[in-house]
Amino acid sequence: MRIGMGLLAADAGHVSWDGAPITRATQQMFGYMPEERGLYPKQAIGDQLRFFGEIHGLSSKEATRRADRFLESFGLAGRKDELLESLSLGNQQRVQIITALIHGPTCLILDEPFSGLDPLAVDFMSTMLREKAREGVPVLFSSHQLELVERLCDELVMLVDGSVRVNNNTTVEPDRENATYRLEMEGDMSWLEANPGISITRQEPGRVEFRILIPGSEQMVLSQAVDRGEVTAFSRVQTSLSELFLATNK
Repeated sequence: MRIGMGLLAADAGHVSWDGAPITRATQQMFGYMPEERGLYPKQAIGDQLRFFGEIHGLSSKEATRRADRFLESFGLAGRKDELLESLSLGNQQRVQIITALIHGPTCLILDEPFSGLDPLAVDFMSTMLREKAREGVPVLFSSHQLELVERLCDELVMLVDGSVRVNNNTTVEPDRENATYRLEMEGDMSWLEANPGISITRQEPGRVEFRILIPGSEQMVLSQAVDRGEVTAFSRVQTSLSELFLATNK
């Protein structure tokens, strides 16, 4: 992210935008939000929003107009004369994202935008990012809150020690031969224990999860279950991002 914004020089490789090398003019149109807030705690909110707008080429009048509009839509109307440090952590995060939006960015680059936020602020941020994506503004963000990544992202990259381990796939399907399935049905399910093609990983009344040891065993289990009682659910268990993260870090 810092290399893409020109804050660090690349040791190797390159960063491109829309098929061409990134230039300073390109970076000027990006909206960037660092993990450590790049704002001034003892400066009035309205003053620094106008300042950041002017940095991106807006006139003082236009920057002020946009700042007022964003503060109102972000629930901070009437607080532009307050010092940043007087706001809660969640509201400081809202001001930080306004600085990334005020100039109408072509792309948003956000480093841990959900860090330290309460649930209400997380919902607000999630809604805002979805809206920007629907407007056609690509959103690149990093996060260790994998449930949010799973909920929001169309694509992901997972890095381990600087190397890409997972790329461009948020719905990670296990190998079919080692897939895990969930069966829910009425009646006794102890008969599953005698099936050599599966390994039961979790069992509770009315529900069993099992891993496939022999290809095709899942269809045999389903057929046997239908013969023995009413099947209420049968599905493959998808690997969560948390499970994938743990697996790639072993």
